[in-house]
Amino acid sequence: MITTDFAPGSPCWLDLGAPDVPAAAAFYGAVLGWDHESMGEAEGMEGGTFRKDGRTVAGLGKLTEEGARSAWMIYYTVTDADETTRAVEHAGGTVRVAPRDLGDWGRMAQYSDPLGGQFAVWQPGTDRGAELVDQPGSLSWTELYTSDAEAAKEFYGGVLGWWFSDVRMPGGGTYSLITPAGLPEERMHGGILQVGADALAPANGRPSWHPVFAVDDCDAAVERVTRNGGSVPMGPEDAQDVGRLAYCLDPSDADFVLLTPASRS
Repeated sequence: MITTDFAPGSPCWLDLGAPDVPAAAAFYGAVLGWDHESMGEAEGMEGGTFRKDGRTVAGLGKLTEEGARSAWMIYYTVTDADETTRAVEHAGGTVRVAPRDLGDWGRMAQYSDPLGGQFAVWQPGTDRGAELVDQPGSLSWTELYTSDAEAAKEFYGGVLGWWFSDVRMPGGGTYSLITPAGLPEERMHGGILQVGADALAPANGRPSWHPVFAVDDCDAAVERVTRNGGSVPMGPEDAQDVGRLAYCLDPSDADFVLLTPASRS
């Protein structure tokens, strides 16, 4: 589970780069019940934060990188972003955004793993991360689709200190569960799954991280996705001991998963 104590190695934030900020705000507002709080013109950029029941859940910004696709960026807590950057480079990853301070809030950096999967880290200052997680309408899990799960485990284990436990999937294949170093298994926060080219197509063939958002009713949430211009390549379907889930794309093809956990279904 994800909690807001944000121990090192655990997901603490996510933001969406979207080509049309107002359209993205409207879509996720309709699907997940989020309110969008704009940063305003004074900040000099288009975007802001998403809130659920008055608490921050994610960020939203204008997609400006040439040739980039709309996607969610997931941030993981670290104690030293500069040290993490050196670890990324040593392990064969790429630094996309060098460590930099965001006022007193904290220090961030963004990377690609050796196969191209993009992720980010956050060294907290006054801002530790999202105020609401693991509840309906918020981040409850993170997941990497990759062409080489063993290589991903070696890279992320070295860079972020994750532990892994492998489970066999009912239809075949292995799912690698992620736990931050030194924490018990109930603090698992994500998984790594080796997939084929079709599953990597939304990310132009590269590995990709996507968020899993908890919802009270997966089928009802899926109906809101399609009604508001998104699509559902997979699901809804039941996963034993996990819950009912669906793999979705928003109108700009940013991917995410909706999950009604087994404990709530």
